[in-house]
Amino acid sequence: MDLESVKRLLESKEGEEGTSIDDLPGSIFDPLIIQGIKVDLIEPGRIICSMKVPPRLLNSGNFLHGGATASLVDIIGSAAIFTAGAPTSGVSVEINVSYLDSAFLDEEIEIESKVLRVGKAVGVVTVELRKKKTGKIIAQGRHTKYLAVSSKL
Repeated sequence: MDLESVKRLLESKEGEEGTSIDDLPGSIFDPLIIQGIKVDLIEPGRIICSMKVPPRLLNSGNFLHGGATASLVDIIGSAAIFTAGAPTSGVSVEINVSYLDSAFLDEEIEIESKVLRVGKAVGVVTVELRKKKTGKIIAQGRHTKYLAVSSKL
């Protein structure tokens, strides 16, 4: 997938021409998480996005839910794999997230994903969530994906 297509996939909004919730991966979960995300930088093997923490992603303590954080690691990490030229983002083999700080309602966060390796069968990325204002790390993730090898039959 080319860089502009990856950017459009992440930034697409319900109702835009040619896009709808059903056109996005994951039917409901991915759009719920990434609605409002902005791609600040995209280059081969690297993506930096930003967003304000919306009410729908808060936990009962009123800060960014751990599951939403893990989903951002998954989604933005998968998009980074596309930027490295992989024909598919594959399926998750392993995902790990270290939660280091909290992000609160309307706080601007930055999500950066870097490709460590994209081979024929496996892709590995790191994803870091930071407070945009201070650069303080909220969470660090690592995501390994199996890139399905197409059959030669």
